[in-house]
Amino acid sequence: MSHGVLSVRRVSANKMTITFALLALVIMLFVFLPLAKTIFSSSPTMLFDSLLDDKVRGAIWLSLYTALLATVVGAIFGIPLAYILARFDFPGKRTVEGLIDVPIVIPHTAAGIALLFVFGRNFLAGKAFNLIGINFVDSVAGIVIAMLFVSIPFLIDSAKEGFKAVDVRLEKVSRTLGASPWQTFFRISLPLAWRSILAGNVMMWARGISEFGAVMILAYHPMVASILVADRFEEYGLDYARPMAALLILVCLVIFIGLRAFAYSGEKT
Repeated sequence: MSHGVLSVRRVSANKMTITFALLALVIMLFVFLPLAKTIFSSSPTMLFDSLLDDKVRGAIWLSLYTALLATVVGAIFGIPLAYILARFDFPGKRTVEGLIDVPIVIPHTAAGIALLFVFGRNFLAGKAFNLIGINFVDSVAGIVIAMLFVSIPFLIDSAKEGFKAVDVRLEKVSRTLGASPWQTFFRISLPLAWRSILAGNVMMWARGISEFGAVMILAYHPMVASILVADRFEEYGLDYARPMAALLILVCLVIFIGLRAFAYSGEKT
């Protein structure tokens, strides 16, 4: 191949790289600028004053706490499902995988209505849980199941990919050496897939914190942070809602970046 042809190809590759970099810069600015503008539009004094507000602090803490509860429940029930989907073929598997992702694509206010028709006080599951003192309407339990419903696909999909990446032969060797299925799962499969599972948990937790529509329908009170921001914006306008929005973004960014860094620590890039 001549030197001229190589030069032409190198120039073409450089042009493509520059074009892609410029397009990537546009989308990065699209994501970054609104966040930066919101954060820096409030002075440190305004942010500190918002943090001193008991209602604001309580709403942020409630968001973090309920999202964590939803993630724990999701892990208990979602990880086994992810393992089954990664390891077994069965009739209707594609349908199951499709149903898992449905909460991502439907409007979340519609998701809240759907949950209300199952867990509302006058419906079957709502009545059953009410017998043991658990009510889902305007309660912490309602916030948890709303967050769980809209965020569980992130955990299941990530954990499924993690289990798929585990070599089946390692599990078979474990079994031939006398390990039970439970021992194989907890000593081989789970440890090798932990990074993907943790990443899925982080994404599920983050998605739960940001949920608004389903929570609003099912449990407007007590107010999580997303509901309180919207409530203050509606009642008092942008200037009053802005410091709390900035504070919530900062809290989520710090925790989310920290957890992501831990999840991917030691991974080759």
